[in-house]
Amino acid sequence: MLATLIPLFDDNMIVRAYSVFAQKENLLMKPALLGTGSLDGAANIIGLDIINSMGLETISGDKDVFIGINNISLFSDIEQMCTAPAAKVVLLIDSSVDANEANVARIKALKEAGYKLAVQKLPVEAFEAHREILLLADYILLNHRRIDITKARIYFNNLFPNIKLVAVNVNTQEEYEALTENGSYDLYEGKFFRMPVNEGEKEVAPLKANYIELLNVVNDQDFELTEAADVIGRDTALVISLLKMVNRMTMNSGITSVRHAAAMLGQKELKKWINTAVTKELCADKPSEITRLSLLRAKFAENLAPVFEHAALSSELFLMGLFSVLDIILDKPMAEALEMVKVSKDIRQALLDQTGPLFPVLDFMRQYEDASWQEVSRQMMLKEINMDQVYSAYIQSLVWYRDLFSV
Repeated sequence: MLATLIPLFDDNMIVRAYSVFAQKENLLMKPALLGTGSLDGAANIIGLDIINSMGLETISGDKDVFIGINNISLFSDIEQMCTAPAAKVVLLIDSSVDANEANVARIKALKEAGYKLAVQKLPVEAFEAHREILLLADYILLNHRRIDITKARIYFNNLFPNIKLVAVNVNTQEEYEALTENGSYDLYEGKFFRMPVNEGEKEVAPLKANYIELLNVVNDQDFELTEAADVIGRDTALVISLLKMVNRMTMNSGITSVRHAAAMLGQKELKKWINTAVTKELCADKPSEITRLSLLRAKFAENLAPVFEHAALSSELFLMGLFSVLDIILDKPMAEALEMVKVSKDIRQALLDQTGPLFPVLDFMRQYEDASWQEVSRQMMLKEINMDQVYSAYIQSLVWYRDLFSV
């Protein structure tokens, strides 16, 4: 099993939903599945399996989840299979689902059961043939590069006024800003929110400079607990977060100071907590998905360490994942951003030069989060990586992220 979550944003860069992209098998290892074997288990809905095994809270919090279905799985017993509230599930169908009487009747039944419906990969010339389905749909996913959105908006407003338009393949910030300017789309999906910064936009704010100082303190070899505690003490949010952390780990500890709390954690745990907590604070003025991306990459990279035979480098991989969007966080090119923080040579090589022993993990994670399953499968085959280990590493990172914000 392979699975990842793709966010869908609104005009204000707020995530409104996630789409589950999943693949059950490594198709390069089982090429028969590319032919007639592709129908094996077609009635099974992988996205629902993931939601049922993990829970909606772990997957998306309180946001809707788009789940792909086909013309066969449409007739599965979705109502019994799905443990999540129907109102939070958007069933995503493509052009393989014709608007015949049986399909339309089934879709109506699902709508009556409370599920939402989205349509994707439907060419313009097929809109009329799918009219009965579009009348029931809540969303339609459109490739913004292949459609005149001005005409499309008029068309949908007149014929399908209840449908929301989703722009897909929005891969640059410039594209996103141009599309949101005229407000023709309701949601946006693509790589635009995590593209590298090429030019520094502004000076780093004093508060962020304080956080960077703290990162440099704890990422220095044999850092002093007291020095780190004193820097933490300058920021109320960090002090509160530290005390909560220590209180969860100890009972009746009688903490008397920030230094005492730091000592209770110890050097190793304090370093990891600071890197995580400070990154959350550095992202405070960014879309929440940047925080999520940074932290998920950090934990995913750490979890992948033994899979890539880098168990001894797990802490370094965690930091590499955490800082993989440092340019976006600081509004500076990666080279400038890395000048401000102390990182190892291997982390610098991976993030800046795309070389070194850590880079294969970073590259793998990027391919994974884009649901580039063919490339992911190729790398797993070349490195003899077990697919279940990768899936487990990703799921564990989602659970860790959920628990991180549960207190």
